[in-house]
Amino acid sequence: MTITPELVLKAYAYGVFPMAKSRNDTDVFWVQPKLRGVIPLDQFHVSRSLRKTLRRGEFRVTVNADFAGVLEGCAESTAVRTDTWINDHIMELFIQLHEAGLAHSIEVWRDNADGKPMLAGGLYGLAMGAAFFGESMFSRATDGSKVALAHLGAILIKGDFTLLDTQFITDHLKTFGAIEIPQKEYLAQLGAALARKGEFKGPVSQSDLEALLLSQRSTHKS
Repeated sequence: MTITPELVLKAYAYGVFPMAKSRNDTDVFWVQPKLRGVIPLDQFHVSRSLRKTLRRGEFRVTVNADFAGVLEGCAESTAVRTDTWINDHIMELFIQLHEAGLAHSIEVWRDNADGKPMLAGGLYGLAMGAAFFGESMFSRATDGSKVALAHLGAILIKGDFTLLDTQFITDHLKTFGAIEIPQKEYLAQLGAALARKGEFKGPVSQSDLEALLLSQRSTHKS
């Protein structure tokens, strides 16, 4: 079966998403976890240390400015992550979805030693209705991916999204409030989110970031 962007959209609407076994694998398979990772947007948490980083303004954040660059960053091998599930076919599919205005990226920039801007981190995902499906993130500098995820949370809250799907959860995502929910509960939340209309616009201003996320009282240890 040929996997097209249209088929990908239909799959996501049913709670199914594509992955590859490795970066160089030519095949793609479908995944529907029995336990789904989500970050409840009304419980989105920013640690005390990350709030300090965001307030210092040491990074510049853009939206949809370098989608291909973010894809490459998410697919690259690192000392910590020697392989990824993002192969060429998945990259091609998401570039087409980005060109259709459905897939989005958040870029986190910092100047290098020569004073030239470099991608310090970022993430990408798919927006449908009031649901955002986070696909992958990467970091080349301390807090690079965390800054991207914090800005994503603010964008989604401001845009009236109701579901932030992380697919799986990690210790990294748990610090933002990620939890696992059963497939039945996830599908109910997905159906409700797809029946609504979210507005993905960004980047958010520092004042919006402050109002939406940074002024929260911490209920977690940072």
